[in-house]
Amino acid sequence: MDLRRFVVESRRRFKSFFPFAGGGASRAGGKCASAAVDKCGKAGYNVGMNKRNYNREMEEIMARSQGSSLLLHSCCAPCSSHCLEVLHAVFRVSVLYYNPNICGEEYEKRKQEQKRLLSETGWADFVDCDHDEEAFLRVAAGYEGAPEGGARCYRCFSLRLEETAHRAREGGYDYFATTLTVSPLKNAEWLNQIGFACAEKYGVAFLPSDFKKKGGYLRSIELSKRYGLYRQNFCGCVFSEREALSRHTARAEELSEAGGAGREEKRT
Repeated sequence: MDLRRFVVESRRRFKSFFPFAGGGASRAGGKCASAAVDKCGKAGYNVGMNKRNYNREMEEIMARSQGSSLLLHSCCAPCSSHCLEVLHAVFRVSVLYYNPNICGEEYEKRKQEQKRLLSETGWADFVDCDHDEEAFLRVAAGYEGAPEGGARCYRCFSLRLEETAHRAREGGYDYFATTLTVSPLKNAEWLNQIGFACAEKYGVAFLPSDFKKKGGYLRSIELSKRYGLYRQNFCGCVFSEREALSRHTARAEELSEAGGAGREEKRT
């Protein structure tokens, strides 16, 4: 099955299992990070992880940046909630919703939740952009079988951060950053390495972060509940959809087998 047919079929099958799942091209396909780091990333998340205290570095920069402008790449409203709560007290924040990896109706659903959160809190302005799913499919080509959290994800991070850096330079922002480091499932070391590489390429400062530190991830869950935000169980791309579907199917089979065994015991 070719990639496009796989995408369509995966969406159809995923929705049958998860009825709640609704619904600016890159400069160079996410190539601003060094080839050496890209090669290193293929080994998985344990490579060079969290050697620096990026949260402390962020706090040190924030202490001298009151009133500076920041373009924040956001992957979704729940992840952005804690990040924005921290950042808006110092920066004039604009949220860039650039996520070509998120497929189909899921993209629009998450985008509307992001806009709603900003409208209700007033923590940042919203910067819209085209949904260029083709950009993600290009960087994912050849990495379709890579495990979640591996080389394909690294290339996706690069794609989104490079676009953010480019727009930050074009918009005259003082800094750019990403919400992705709030997730325990995302490699903060990779994200910060890519961010610094993009900063060097585009000549705009990168704000390092590790937003999950100091209970940041748990705080994002609390804020999501407070604002009634839609929380998803996959990153958004068709490949993570496939893994979520696989986990759901395996769990359903386990429960079915356990139920069958229970009925047999009662009969005997």
